[in-house]
Amino acid sequence: MSAATEAFLAMLAAERGAAANTLAAYRRDLDGAEEAIGDLAAAPRDAVASLAQEWASLAPSSVARKASALRQFFGFALDEGWRSDDPSGALPRPRTRRPLPKLLGHADIAALFARAELEAAGDDAKAVRLLALIELLYGSGLRASELVTLPLSSVPRDAPFLTVTGKGGATRLVPVGARALEALGRWQAVRPGDPPSRALFPSKDGKPLSRVRLFQLLKGLAGRAGLDPARISPHVLRHAFATHLLEGGADLRVLQTLLGHADISTTQIYTHVDAARLVALVNARHPLAHPLATRATSD
Repeated sequence: MSAATEAFLAMLAAERGAAANTLAAYRRDLDGAEEAIGDLAAAPRDAVASLAQEWASLAPSSVARKASALRQFFGFALDEGWRSDDPSGALPRPRTRRPLPKLLGHADIAALFARAELEAAGDDAKAVRLLALIELLYGSGLRASELVTLPLSSVPRDAPFLTVTGKGGATRLVPVGARALEALGRWQAVRPGDPPSRALFPSKDGKPLSRVRLFQLLKGLAGRAGLDPARISPHVLRHAFATHLLEGGADLRVLQTLLGHADISTTQIYTHVDAARLVALVNARHPLAHPLATRATSD
């Protein structure tokens, strides 16, 4: 990787507070582009344009991500004086449609929790830990990365809130329900102290539980609960948290805060209410619904 792209990544980390996973994704995209056309700080516009053919077999979402990384790099290169032109216009602009996450119904959630509670009834440490993990995923809507990196000091004492560090290092307060508080209390009672760890959910070596392991634990629980493991992930539980709160009447702005979204448009895509409920809502709440019904009756 060229010195220019290394400097760009260093800027993302230092000035924008980009997370490790974000930096890794940028590094892969920039490195792949440099393998195809050479040093990005010196690549001519026609070489940049040739990336469209290089990426022809990729999904539109992947092309859009790669192109976004390069646009940001070229803007940085201009600011630094490494380039006198901005070849970003030669990059493809595929139309992408952000897919909705998989949906879990209330019955699915009930089955998942019933199995977790059954397994945790004997106070087995691993089973109690799993129960606490899914309580926070579904009960507080945490991202997988936020959950596994929670420090032990984040457990609420005087108020039912967790201080969570989200994307870009932004912190927010997340409410913790009574069920999750009870599960956390049970976990703390059986949480191993050897080796010593500052992580709320440590692995065997004392380091925080990995996201990969969290995925594996959830899919294993889903299978034992009679659910299709392919339908279950931390993101799916987070989406269920948002969807079910919205169904219960939660305000979209409140959900934006709870989920830690910088842009309300992200929340609007993320939360999904079925069409039947929307039709019922219009019929029940629209100001014309009842007058029309009354007039029809009187006629």
